[in-house]
Amino acid sequence: MLDISLQIILNGISLGCAYALITLGFVLVINAIGAVNFAQGDFVMAGGFLTVVLAEFMVADNFNPIRASGLIILPLVLISMACFGFLFSLIAYKPLKNRPPVTVFISTIAMGLIIQHSINAGFGPEPQIGPALISSGTITIGTLTISKQQISIILSASFLILCVGFLMNKTQLGRKLRAASQDSEMAESIGINGPQCISITFSLAIALAGAAGLLLSNQFFVTTSDGGLYMLKAYIAVTLGGWGRLDGAVIAALAVGLFEVIMATLVSYVVAEALLFAALLLVLLFRPSGLFAEAIQRRT
Repeated sequence: MLDISLQIILNGISLGCAYALITLGFVLVINAIGAVNFAQGDFVMAGGFLTVVLAEFMVADNFNPIRASGLIILPLVLISMACFGFLFSLIAYKPLKNRPPVTVFISTIAMGLIIQHSINAGFGPEPQIGPALISSGTITIGTLTISKQQISIILSASFLILCVGFLMNKTQLGRKLRAASQDSEMAESIGINGPQCISITFSLAIALAGAAGLLLSNQFFVTTSDGGLYMLKAYIAVTLGGWGRLDGAVIAALAVGLFEVIMATLVSYVVAEALLFAALLLVLLFRPSGLFAEAIQRRT
């Protein structure tokens, strides 16, 4: 019973870590432009399909495909999705940056639908499976059996989260990104290139979404309709964690993943989803700014 409980907790943490990558990118864009990128979930889905394509491209045998390790593919997905993020900022945001925020909302929704339907046209609606990060199977420690895939997801996601934290807090680039997001006019007055910082932020955010897609593609498969679900989970985590807070978003995303897995195991997935939305409504009712004090003024 203890082994099962620990495995359930590990499953919840690994799912929460993937959610944390999505949510981090979500918050980075909110802080940078003051608007929501509603295509973030679709980029998670796109990252999953890109992982499948790269794995198939790297097969060792046409008749008995051996998928490449996800750990090898991960840097390729990060770089590719970062490039997509840069292009996305030029198409969906830059021409509309001086328009009302609702214009950007609509633009990102439209781009997300374009991504979804384009991938659906190429792959169809059938679920696809990506490669394991290292290998499938388990590790036995005494009487405890641990999934290798879950451990590798937790370690990989934690590494990426720590890298983002280091970038934002300990590097000159991170300080520029934070300055541009807090007061773009003041930042530009001291020589910081605001539009460039926004493009870099989009690249980073969508690279994180792609990494989450890779991590989720093996255990949960990937379909073209997944984007809306991941977008919704990120929105819930951002709301619970405090609008605009990176640390709060990570903690809330981990909590959402744990809550989903534990409740789905004890009751059912449908009940877990209903209780999650009920918890969100309670937080909005009694603490609309989130469970953590806001670090910045709430944005639309």
